This record gives sequence, C-alpha cells and structure tokens, in this order.
Amino acid sequence: VQLQASGGGLVQAGGSIRLSCAASRRTLSNGWFRQAPGKEREFVAALFRSGGNTYYSETVKGRVTISRDSAKNTIYLQMNNLKPEDTALHYCAASDTIILSTIRSASAYAFWGRGTQVTVSS
Repeated sequence: VQLQASGGGLVQAGGSIRLSCAASRRTLSNGWFRQAPGKEREFVAALFRSGGNTYYSETVKGRVTISRDSAKNTIYLQMNNLKPEDTALHYCAASDTIILSTIRSASAYAFWGRGTQVTVSS
C-alpha cells in the first residue's frame, strides 16, 4: 500500500489545518502519528477497521478529528485550535491486521507515508 500525505503548512496558533492521506487501496485501519525534532514518534489519532471507531491521544482529544472517505481511499485529519506544541512532521499509517490493543503503537502499522510538516507559530 502506498500512502501520500499532504496538507501541511504554517499556521498561526489557534488556527486550523486539514491533512489528507491518499492510499493506493483501502485498508482496514488507519492512523496518524507525528514526530517533533528530538522527540519520539507519537500517536495522534486512529480509525479502527470498517466500523470506523476513532481513537485519539489525550494531547489532541477535542481538537482533532480523523475521518475517512472510502470512495476516495483518503484519510483526513482535521486539526483545530492549533498550538505551537503541535509543530511536527505528521505521518499517516495503515494496517489490515492491527488489533485494538495496539492501535496507538507505531510498530503495529505495516504501511507508512512520508510525513507532511505542520508548523504552528505563536
């Protein structure tokens, strides 16, 4: 599976941005992760299987929405009320076999796209 993330950019604090991840085919589960300079990659959000249950990190919960357009094989990450600490390279990931207990673990995803940079200015 090939994943292409896009939509990153420079945003002022308090602003919004929508990231997209176009996949070469549909996958059962999808996730977004991010990595800031000098930090480990961290979980942001995930869609689990065809039921579409969503999961978020406590850091972004209430400000971020993950969604899927199945017809376009595209996953979105709507980010609102952005903060400078949201600045990071954001990655989309996919899996056909992930189980719920590992939904927040980067190592559980088989497919990764290149990151798209989100920079939030204060």
